[in-house]
Amino acid sequence: MTSPAPPVDLGGLGFEQGAHLLLSRALRQAPPGGRVEVLGTDPALPTHLAAWCRHEGHELEVADPRETPVVARVRAGPLAKARLRGAERAGGPSATQIAGRAPLHWGLAARGALVEAGGPEVPFAVADRDVAWTDLAPRLYRQAAAAQWDPQGAVDWAADFTLPDEVETAVVQVMTYLVENEQAALVVPGRLLAQVHPHFREVLQLLAVQAADEARHVEVFTRRALLRQGAMGTSSVGGRASLATLLTEPDFSIASFLLSVLGEGSFLNLLSFLERHAPDPVTRRISHLVRQDEARHVAFGLGHLEHRAGVDPLLHGRLRAAVERRHDALIGTAGLNRDVFDALVLLAAGSWEPPGIARGWGAVRRLQQEMDEGRRHRLSRLGFPDDEAAALSALHTRNFM
Repeated sequence: MTSPAPPVDLGGLGFEQGAHLLLSRALRQAPPGGRVEVLGTDPALPTHLAAWCRHEGHELEVADPRETPVVARVRAGPLAKARLRGAERAGGPSATQIAGRAPLHWGLAARGALVEAGGPEVPFAVADRDVAWTDLAPRLYRQAAAAQWDPQGAVDWAADFTLPDEVETAVVQVMTYLVENEQAALVVPGRLLAQVHPHFREVLQLLAVQAADEARHVEVFTRRALLRQGAMGTSSVGGRASLATLLTEPDFSIASFLLSVLGEGSFLNLLSFLERHAPDPVTRRISHLVRQDEARHVAFGLGHLEHRAGVDPLLHGRLRAAVERRHDALIGTAGLNRDVFDALVLLAAGSWEPPGIARGWGAVRRLQQEMDEGRRHRLSRLGFPDDEAAALSALHTRNFM
């Protein structure tokens, strides 16, 4: 015979005040088939207890409700655990316990949670581990969270410097170009983030921080552009057309490839160039800070694609087709804004003397070569043969991003 569980004395506590918590706890602790005796003085206890037992599937025996305290006995019924019938664990909480595929009916459930059966499917486009994941994601997210910087405190906006008007105009033009590109780099991770099943939460967290990085970059480049002259530079049709092709790519891996591996990878060289040739301390400082963020974005894109290339033999063909498709779409555009090219030459020249202009021209040509070498190196890391890596790098947009 099953021994009785200890009685639950509710005192004056009513069900509208949380009495069910104590009773549920007692039933969980009772032996299988055991009954729980309930005592209480709340006048509504018999009514509320009966309704609660019907809802939860428990058996109820009530003594004379006119007695005080009310005495009742509750036995856990066969439906008591029906709510969790068919429930499943959403993988494990650790990044080493993620599922190969996250079912859409898991929705927004926390990884490792016990998920009730049923519920709506949330149509996340990226629900396969191999489409979203890289083992670098947890570490990169921790680094990204720790490396956030405040534009107001990290940059000395009151630094004392004076530039010739034409040099300041060149800085403004480069900053305007950078804002335009960083706005594209802000939109893309936002779009990608909405595609990924939250089971792969480190990827979502990393993309969210990446978007925050880009928002900060837009701020500092805009502030530098307006610091002295109070007006922005020019925006070319070709530049905007190039960036528009990034916004329309629906595939998670291909969008990461075009933005992070090719585009932001090329920008690492550009930011190094600007830090080296900056004519003022503010431009030098923000170029340095932004480059640190962009290096992390490139590392994530590479890590993801290296993982994906290891499990998808068709990936290289799709990446190749994406580069060729983008090249064909932009073949009629002018490429890099001429105002931007000339501004880079002037910043590297340091003067209007012919030898200086020649030096600046050579520096920009070397920058383009360094960008090409960097792209070829990253493509080789992804498994492209050297000759194919060189051919694909040559097809990359002349707008750099």
